[in-house]
Amino acid sequence: APFYAPWCGYCKKLEPIWHDVGVELKSSGSPVRVGKMDATAYSGMASEFGVRGYPTIKLLKGDLAYNYKGPRTKDDIVEFANRVAGPAVRALPSKQMFEHMMKRHDVLFLYIGGESPLKEKYNDVASELIVYTYFFSASEEVLPESVSLPELPAVVVFKDGAYFTYDEYEDGSLSSWVNKERFQGYLQIDGFTLYELGETGNLRSILCDFSLSSIAFRLKTLIQRVAKEYREHFNRDFQFGHMDGNDYINSLIMGEVAVPSVIILNTSNEQYFLPGEPIQSMEQLVQFITGVLNGSAQVCFFSSF
Repeated sequence: APFYAPWCGYCKKLEPIWHDVGVELKSSGSPVRVGKMDATAYSGMASEFGVRGYPTIKLLKGDLAYNYKGPRTKDDIVEFANRVAGPAVRALPSKQMFEHMMKRHDVLFLYIGGESPLKEKYNDVASELIVYTYFFSASEEVLPESVSLPELPAVVVFKDGAYFTYDEYEDGSLSSWVNKERFQGYLQIDGFTLYELGETGNLRSILCDFSLSSIAFRLKTLIQRVAKEYREHFNRDFQFGHMDGNDYINSLIMGEVAVPSVIILNTSNEQYFLPGEPIQSMEQLVQFITGVLNGSAQVCFFSSF
């Protein structure tokens, strides 16, 4: 249900989309009921649900209220409603079902094993983070032979044509690991994705503002290679990707970056880093990222009026 205010322009814009969401969910037999509430008339209820802006979309399930922060399109809202309304963890009973889900999801989280404290943690994390991604469970027999796990139970993420296993000692809390790993290694980034990345904590993002030029293509290829080949070194601190054009970055840092260029952003503390010279090779790119990590790179701050 969205909480709205009668005078709110964004709420008026959402109205036809919201109507289509209701029609789609009803016709598909979804258990989700669609409604809306005037937060100015029911201000007590709105404050109880922590409504701070309009429209605020929430899905109520049992005692929990899930916030929707994604794009305001019919398909995105319907997908969110169906994901959150279903079980937090979905079972994959067969190899065929596993393969089917692998084709459908770019990033897939899977718990493998029987009852355990890790499974309890996984269930808790799924209940919390189902707003962002799906969670599955299976027995070891369901996995292809190419997947080899050192021990069970295990939590694994499949993405980027590979799989990575959660290690409590290396990776810290399961919740923060899932929150970080729910993105592919290299992304097409827009303003919404950047906001989501900022929500994962103190995560630096590396972006290539690119135009359709040979220099841009080379930079993009370099960044993709570093994302894959240096995952072990940089994955904990960086998200790699590219952004079309420089308008969004310019408005964010209140400055001007050339196109194409490489920029590292830290949205949590409003810092950014630009290389001292044009990046021509993988070695230069790795050196630049390492400099940001060890504090030797020159830091710039987002300007403000």
